[in-house]
Amino acid sequence: MKRRFLQQSLLLPVLFLCGAGLLRAEWTVEKNDQTGQWLILENGKPVLQYNYAILPLPEDFWDKVKSNEAYVRKYAVPRCDYIQPLFDLDGNPVTKDWSDDHPHHRGIYWAWPEVGYKGEFGDLHALQTIFARPTGKIETVRKNGQLRLTAENEWKWQDKEPIVNEQVTITVFPQDKNGRKINLDLRFEALADEVTLARRGTQSYGGLNIRMLPLADWKANVFHAKEDAAQNPAWVSASWKNPKSDGRTELTVLEKTTNPDYPGAFIQFPNLNWFQPTFPKSGTRYTLKKGEPLVLNYQLWIHNAADDDTAKKETWEKFQKEK
Repeated sequence: MKRRFLQQSLLLPVLFLCGAGLLRAEWTVEKNDQTGQWLILENGKPVLQYNYAILPLPEDFWDKVKSNEAYVRKYAVPRCDYIQPLFDLDGNPVTKDWSDDHPHHRGIYWAWPEVGYKGEFGDLHALQTIFARPTGKIETVRKNGQLRLTAENEWKWQDKEPIVNEQVTITVFPQDKNGRKINLDLRFEALADEVTLARRGTQSYGGLNIRMLPLADWKANVFHAKEDAAQNPAWVSASWKNPKSDGRTELTVLEKTTNPDYPGAFIQFPNLNWFQPTFPKSGTRYTLKKGEPLVLNYQLWIHNAADDDTAKKETWEKFQKEK
């Protein structure tokens, strides 16, 4: 296989050639140096945007707020380190940021409402006391026909003291007849002692969070081959009516069985178009330790919705075999 790679100041096209024919993808990465946003496109069509640097509130945000202003003022906080937007197979955005009901919800993000440190708790989910901040180490590479973005962040207590090192790797696969897959590899390592992670009240939400737009006929679904079975298929998905056809589009979230406490419980709030696979197990607090990183692996699969789960089971099995 012959490859040709061209790099420019803001554009990183990657062409994959086989003989005289174009295999599929021309990857482009558009970096905005002012906002710190990295937009990934395939053949000119947007796939996702990773917001690496801190983003302030949109200038028109307060024009859209209709109620609960005190609540909104508390949680409408500048943020970074999240995917927004995620696009469907036609290049339409499907995730939501800066909502006036839960302004801390931010597209696709990995955060916990109870981060313990020295007997106190910060809320990385709602952007209170502890915050993820970029270190400046971020890069994109091509490998095996895929585009991979890797970024480093630090969680800072009171926005000052680094207590956790985070590395996120986002791997985008070319779109094919089965849709598009995006792998999220999350690595967290303690920089200080006494750091713990927990869901809200240790029993509710926390982990990989997905807030979507109010898409037509939005529905969330959960599947467990066998409840709490450590090696059996499990996933959570959301589907909605495709605006360009009579069919439905679906976003399915899979996780590796190597994730601690697999499978996570699945939380959904249909009135908010919000859902997630949780971590850690209900009633527990996970301790991050120096030199012993926590690794969580997920796959986002955007595809045409089907009535049966055969394709999802096959996709789950293939994901487990990936290294």
